[in-house]
Amino acid sequence: MRTLAGLAAVTILAACSPQADGVKVDGAWIRLPAVAGQPGSAYFTLRGGREAETLISVSTRAADRAEIHESVKDAGGMAQMVSLQTVDVPVGGAIRFAPGGKHVMLFGVVPNVHPGEKVPLTLRFASGRTVTAEADLTAAATVR
Repeated sequence: MRTLAGLAAVTILAACSPQADGVKVDGAWIRLPAVAGQPGSAYFTLRGGREAETLISVSTRAADRAEIHESVKDAGGMAQMVSLQTVDVPVGGAIRFAPGGKHVMLFGVVPNVHPGEKVPLTLRFASGRTVTAEADLTAAATVR
């Protein structure tokens, strides 16, 4: 009987763990461009759930188009930006999108969004799932 009760407790605790659900998005924010017509960028942390996922696209009403990118250094130490078609999110893992690393470039930032506002950021996964997070809009000079 104790074994059965212990097994039930472990099952219940596992269901309540952060991995019990799908991918979560934490700390979403968008850096608006300093100059109108230039791209902005979006940042966040993806937290893997109970199953591995693959991020395939990001969108927001704050921009006409979004592309997933990563800043990398070549063998000579020169930084360059490369486009990523997908980003794998491992079970229980965390993938950070931050300045100087993975990020989302936002092209055609709409003129009616302003620092201090929030806009939805929608992430689409290969499984067909979507996750929407509220992203804080910040000025170009903002450092986080």
